[in-house]
Amino acid sequence: MGELVERVDEQDRVLGVVERSEAIRNRWLHRIATTVCRREDGRILVHRRPDTVSRFPGRYNWLIGGAVDVGESYESAAARELAEELGVGALPRFVLKYLCGGAISPYWLGLHEVLITEEIVVDPSEIAWHAWLTPQEFLDAIERWSFVADGLEALGHYRRHPGVAVPEAGSLPVRRP
Repeated sequence: MGELVERVDEQDRVLGVVERSEAIRNRWLHRIATTVCRREDGRILVHRRPDTVSRFPGRYNWLIGGAVDVGESYESAAARELAEELGVGALPRFVLKYLCGGAISPYWLGLHEVLITEEIVVDPSEIAWHAWLTPQEFLDAIERWSFVADGLEALGHYRRHPGVAVPEAGSLPVRRP
C-alpha cells in the first residue's frame, strides 16, 4: 500500500483516507505542509530536487515539505518534513493556508516559517543541491532557474499575507515582529 493521506473538501474537512497516488490521479483535494527556512541573517534555503524523483525532478524550490499524514496536523507534518529532509528538530510557525491549484493535483497548502540555527544534513533522496541565498540572490534565482510552479504560487500568497512586509523592491518579504 502506498502513502496514505486524508482526502478533504473545499473547506478542508476530511472526507476519507486514500492513497496519495490515487488523490493525485483523481485530482482529489488532500493536504500538504511546507516550510520557509531562514537563517538569522535573512538568508533563505533554496534547493534542487534530484533528477530521479517522481514529482518535479531537477526543479528548484524554496519550500521544504510534503504530504500531511492521516490524523496529523499541518504543523506536525511541517516539523516531521524538516526532520526527514534536513535532519533538523525545529518547530515551524504556521503562517497561512490556501487552496493550491497544484501542477499535478489540487491540494490545501499549509505554509510555515522556521529559523534554522543548526547545521542541516540533507536527505539526498529529496535534495540534490542546496544553498542559503540572500533575498536578492533568491529573487535573481527565480528569474534564472526552473522552480517548482507550486512554490512560485506559494511565494505570491506569502508576499501578500498581512503578516508579511515587503520593505523595498528587490527584496524578499520579512516577517513583522
